[in-house]
Amino acid sequence: MQFLLYATIVLHVIVCLFLIGVVLLQQGKSADLAGTFGGQGSQTAFGPRAAANLLTKMTSWAAALFMITSISLTILYLRSNGSSSSVFSGMKGTAPVSAPAKPGK
Repeated sequence: MQFLLYATIVLHVIVCLFLIGVVLLQQGKSADLAGTFGGQGSQTAFGPRAAANLLTKMTSWAAALFMITSISLTILYLRSNGSSSSVFSGMKGTAPVSAPAKPGK
């Protein structure tokens, strides 16, 4: 079980670095010269970036893999730690309930 945890940590770090790189490589929506002056740079219906290019698809897949590895790390850590308890397991009993206030005359 420890090997799976460490392998997931390594995969998570690789995905994090890949996601950072892919996001930084992407060009902004209106990063060309026409975007500086308020133009769209193209007269198409959806603008110059209608279709998703390779970097956008890789960003989506990397973000999904990042979420999956994050959830997997949480589950694997709790199972390897031996505690599959809830946040509320360390709490004492319920708080005493006070009687409602009596209306004044």
